[in-house]
Amino acid sequence: MNIMNTRLSSEDRERIRQSLQQKYSKVAESPEGKFRYPVGRSGLEGQKYDPEILKALPEEVLSAYCGVGNPFLLGPVHEGESVLDIGCGAGVDTLVAALMVGPQGRVAGVDVIPEMLRRARENLARTTIENVEFQEASAENLPYPGESFDIVISNGAFNLVTDKMSALSEAFRVLKPGGRFMMADQVLVSDAPVDTRSMVESWAR
Repeated sequence: MNIMNTRLSSEDRERIRQSLQQKYSKVAESPEGKFRYPVGRSGLEGQKYDPEILKALPEEVLSAYCGVGNPFLLGPVHEGESVLDIGCGAGVDTLVAALMVGPQGRVAGVDVIPEMLRRARENLARTTIENVEFQEASAENLPYPGESFDIVISNGAFNLVTDKMSALSEAFRVLKPGGRFMMADQVLVSDAPVDTRSMVESWAR
């Protein structure tokens, strides 16, 4: 089964939405114990985030990290650039990007889980960063005009998106010519589920 091309019914999509909502509303409180990999500061250090950037963020912010990799290892982020974080979660990567682009740049984060966005805004309020905005939106329908961003990042979100082709199209639509798409994510290395029902039931695990 090719997961990229699987046609999901509206009922399947709703079940996936509910399972994601249930899991990530709890992750918004704390990611500890909810993933099979290190989270929080240990996750950031293990993924080789810039130590100077980590020093600039409060521990309460760092503790919310649950990314699967470090998208910032994939290319440079320059002062004054604009960055979009798709599936921003609690906003840790969004705030990292904001520190990289400086006050002359701008950064936006989008997510579909209201509780995660609430945590992201709380994390932003714990800093003095002013060039960040958060919006509730899906990767498949980004609320920005074309050619709006120099960089699009995403960390562990695209594997959860039901319509991956639409999400990829949207990411490239909002990138400026010559822009960079820097994504860290999980990939399936074993056999795919043998039927749609099994796939839907395991989507958010």
